[in-house]
Amino acid sequence: MFNFGWGVFFVLVNFALFLLCYRLFGKQGLYAWVGAAVVLANIQVTKTIELFGLVMTLGNTIYGTVYLTADLINEKYGKKEAQRVVWFGFFILIMSTIVMQMVLKFTPQETDFAQGSLETIFGLLPRIALGSLAAYAISQLMDVQIFSRLKQKFPSRNQLWLRLNGSIGISQLVDTLVFCTIAFAPLTANPEYTWDVWWEIVLTTYLVKFVISVCSTPVIYIARSFKFKNE
Repeated sequence: MFNFGWGVFFVLVNFALFLLCYRLFGKQGLYAWVGAAVVLANIQVTKTIELFGLVMTLGNTIYGTVYLTADLINEKYGKKEAQRVVWFGFFILIMSTIVMQMVLKFTPQETDFAQGSLETIFGLLPRIALGSLAAYAISQLMDVQIFSRLKQKFPSRNQLWLRLNGSIGISQLVDTLVFCTIAFAPLTANPEYTWDVWWEIVLTTYLVKFVISVCSTPVIYIARSFKFKNE
């Protein structure tokens, strides 16, 4: 039960910090949040926990706030600005991956104690790294498109919850399928995982993402109400 209680608190802290970042720094803060979130999500995903008898990875909470950020920007600043922040996050993801892979190639000094830990966290297998990049680009751009179309069809300010959950619900399903297929599907001659394991990973990952997206609904309403003098 500790993981559940701590997990709820963890989600609330993530949302609170997201709102604080936007309140303090405005639109620039949203770009900064996306940059930090995509890096932290890839670090957190290396840790697994057990919740209600299911094994799952961390990273889904802060990664979910990237969708929240893109939809908030789409809502307040328009589709082009939302696409721009998506590509900004994609660049940060590629940049951090390249830089840290180069860091790992340095020969450590005899008394170095960080190499092993860095390899564990940043030494991503090619399939996982490719899956992460592909899933991010495809699903985030899809989220922007779906949100924009839903905004045209359901333009009322009171229908923001529909635009948010509709776009995130579909795009995160695509994100989960793309990432899990590239990273875990038994596509090789000697696969590490079976299709049953792949299916369980897909279900648990998407379930967590969907619950977090629903919980983020009041957060985007709060964030939308923020006013800034330079805007």
